[in-house]
Amino acid sequence: MSAKTDTEVIIGGKVLTVSGNESAEYLQRVAAYINSKINEYTKMDSFKWQSVDKQNMLIHLNIADDYFKAKNQIELLEQDLKAKENELYELKHELIATQIKLDNTTKSLKESQEQVNEQSKQIVRLETELKKNKHN
Repeated sequence: MSAKTDTEVIIGGKVLTVSGNESAEYLQRVAAYINSKINEYTKMDSFKWQSVDKQNMLIHLNIADDYFKAKNQIELLEQDLKAKENELYELKHELIATQIKLDNTTKSLKESQEQVNEQSKQIVRLETELKKNKHN
């Protein structure tokens, strides 16, 4: 676990000291994200007229919504990754089986070619014997 980090951030125009096990850069990114959500909502007229408590609640709800959507997206991507890993596993096994078949077919072809060569030699021998016998 990394060392505890204390860093000053600005959230909603207020300077806060934030502590965490993450880097100062990470804590600044979190603060920037919160500020972007605050800015997003403060541009809406309907938001401006809400009480501060309701404004804060809406921002919290929106951030939680973003979190759950991101978490759901991660779960979908993990499922997709697992499916692709399974497909890759099956394809590797299919490739191995095909390679074994190819090796066996190549071996069989080589054996057949050797037989053809031997039989060709035998035909030549027999034809030679036949010619000798015809001349005798």
